[in-house]
Amino acid sequence: MRRIIFLLAFCVFIPTAAFAGGLEVFLSNVNVQARADLPGFSLGLSTQFGVPVTQVQAVIRSVPEPADAFMVLQLGQMSHRRPESVLAIYQPNRKKGWGAIAKELGIKPGSPEFHALKNGDLHFTGGSAERGGGRGDGPGNGHRGGHGRGHNKS
Repeated sequence: MRRIIFLLAFCVFIPTAAFAGGLEVFLSNVNVQARADLPGFSLGLSTQFGVPVTQVQAVIRSVPEPADAFMVLQLGQMSHRRPESVLAIYQPNRKKGWGAIAKELGIKPGSPEFHALKNGDLHFTGGSAERGGGRGDGPGNGHRGGHGRGHNKS
């Protein structure tokens, strides 16, 4: 009985921020990094996503937080859309969250891209994907939905 009361008290008094993670934490870290060096952040986004710096700066001016600009470009890359079309979907749907915006862009729930978004398994590297600076150079990103040999098979 004491354990149950303790567990209930533990769950009630632990702030929900302690359970927050994934995308929220990632975006918060991106905002900190961006605010420390906005010109460098713009250049990094330009390099990572292959978008001209002037276009990156226009996206940054169109959104409330620098991390939102990252997400516009990231979702554009994932959905194979230009930043302007992502912004057109972002503006009326931004209060619904990035998951809803991703769905509107055709990123299917259950897809590797949607899971990466949900888990915050995204990377701001400031490097180009061709040089290995894009998504996929961190641990756990080696599987892209292909069909391997399976478990314990040669």
